[in-house]
Amino acid sequence: MLVRTYRPCQPQVTRSRERIGEALVSRGLLRPEDLERALEYQRRTGDRIGRILIALGLVKRQQLYQVLAELWGHPYVDLLREPLDARLARLFDPEALVQRRCFPVRRVGNEVFVATAEPPGAELEEYIRSVLGSVTVRPLVTSEWDIDYAIRTIFRDLVLDRAALGLYYRSPDESARQVLVRWQKVALALLLILVAAGLLMVPTRTAVIASALVNSVLFVFVLFHFVVAMAGAKHEHVQAISPEEVQALRDDELPMYTVLVPVYREANVVPHLIENLRNLDYPASKLEILLLIEEDDEETLAAAKAARPPETVTFIVVPNGLPKTKPKACNVGLLFARGEFLTIYDAEDRPEPDQLKKAILAFRKGSPDLVCVQAALNYYNATENLLTRMFTLEYSYWFDYVLTGLDRLRLPIPLGGTSNHFRVGRLRELGGWDPFNVTEDADLGIRAAARGYRVGVINSTTWEEANNHVGNWIRQRSRWIKGYLQTVLVHTRHPLRLVRTAGIRNTFGFVLLIGGAPFAFLSLIPLWSLTLTWIVTRTHAFDILFPPVVLYISLFNLLIGNGVMIYLGMLAGFKRRRYQLIPFALLNPFYWILHSIASYKAVWQLITKPFYWEKTRHGLSRYLETGSAASVAAE
Repeated sequence: MLVRTYRPCQPQVTRSRERIGEALVSRGLLRPEDLERALEYQRRTGDRIGRILIALGLVKRQQLYQVLAELWGHPYVDLLREPLDARLARLFDPEALVQRRCFPVRRVGNEVFVATAEPPGAELEEYIRSVLGSVTVRPLVTSEWDIDYAIRTIFRDLVLDRAALGLYYRSPDESARQVLVRWQKVALALLLILVAAGLLMVPTRTAVIASALVNSVLFVFVLFHFVVAMAGAKHEHVQAISPEEVQALRDDELPMYTVLVPVYREANVVPHLIENLRNLDYPASKLEILLLIEEDDEETLAAAKAARPPETVTFIVVPNGLPKTKPKACNVGLLFARGEFLTIYDAEDRPEPDQLKKAILAFRKGSPDLVCVQAALNYYNATENLLTRMFTLEYSYWFDYVLTGLDRLRLPIPLGGTSNHFRVGRLRELGGWDPFNVTEDADLGIRAAARGYRVGVINSTTWEEANNHVGNWIRQRSRWIKGYLQTVLVHTRHPLRLVRTAGIRNTFGFVLLIGGAPFAFLSLIPLWSLTLTWIVTRTHAFDILFPPVVLYISLFNLLIGNGVMIYLGMLAGFKRRRYQLIPFALLNPFYWILHSIASYKAVWQLITKPFYWEKTRHGLSRYLETGSAASVAAE
């Protein structure tokens, strides 16, 4: 075996930040005026000069670390070309290597050569010896990028295993890997037997009981939504951050922030994504953007490289394996995240530039149990067609009234799929995302509440692309509803434990919000079918199904319930000042029929392929290409 011998450079006495800049200038790698620019940036942000130079694109990463190697008095190593000792490396935990910014390269006798992106010192030696015992540590210098590459290469299978099964290993009861636990299977079987027996033996009474139950649940569901929305209307944002507060925030107070961007088969959107991320108002040297690209998605990877992203963007290749879901990719990103806070954006997202700063302020103003804050989502192509208009009204109602109302009432908040901002330490404590739940965001919000944490909202918006094709919309919505069903099944596995930890009030809110939505959608087609049949035929055959009390509740749901939902849709249009959308709220009852169709597809997929992630196609809107989205968002 070929063993490379490293000869340490002569150590330098002075290791000041200015010395790094001077060394780069003296070697012709940095212009003096660029150094002055970086030093001014450093005075404002308090960050390391090396990180600043890379973030501003003033020096190549490899060149910087080669100079640092000279200043630190240790050899430079390129881990992309260096033979790596996999057996040695696998004695270490990859997460610890990421956070410590080091990687064991090889061992020669009692000497261990360790690549590091940090100034070598006693802490590095203590860590290596805590794993290997009494050895002599020989530091090598490399970049964080090289270290991440080496970890992804050597620990590929372990990274995949932890991303896919980490939550299941830690807490199987919180994972959707098993659709139904034993008692749920027994209960479902008994319910089906009971209903079948009732229909055979006492069909009329069984039908009346079913009608009463369905209409009663719908009544409570509508009432719950109205109360929550009114709470949201009265107190629009618990964590309202003013422009003055954002303006007063100093850059040197800001922590490292990680942005995860999972993409799959979205080569057409990547150039727009890179441009949108450039617009974030956050110090570039304190921003870590991880673009999560699936291993088999060469087209998107090529498009991302061609877009020439800034140095703050790192490509993380997600190992190919099942389940092939967004939460699995996010778990891979979480392993490599070095920020104190973290958020997720989708490929087509256009967050408001100050959103990260608002999230920081919200966490500072919030209580210690605040684990996440959710920004509002809305659509830049709202007026593209009828479907986008209805979708925009729905999202405006959900994020501007429902989530705000839940926050106001201190009820569990199901997160949106993007623009949720986390404390990274708490997120890791929660186990990250469940790769087997296809609405991992909602599940994580409920899991946080079940463990006694809070989720809040902030007054910031991320603009997205509304689905403008019915087929694409149904694919997306059926996945969401399937995920809601998964979430209900997971978090009701131990009902008494849920009540003890979350409380009766939170449990009731969770069941109504997450379980009530699929129930309501599934009931729509049968109820509307009965109603239309009666209107057309004027038959009295259904009279027996609706005794007086049930009839009154049914009429309330039909007239008042639909009226309330139409009214709330109109309120959403007023809130966003999209007055041209308000008349379309009258079409809400017909829009819900699409939800009902999607819900039946969701149930079928829950039975046949529960973990299948039905891909939503992005980049279909004409506004994406014409560049007019900004004007639409500003309506």
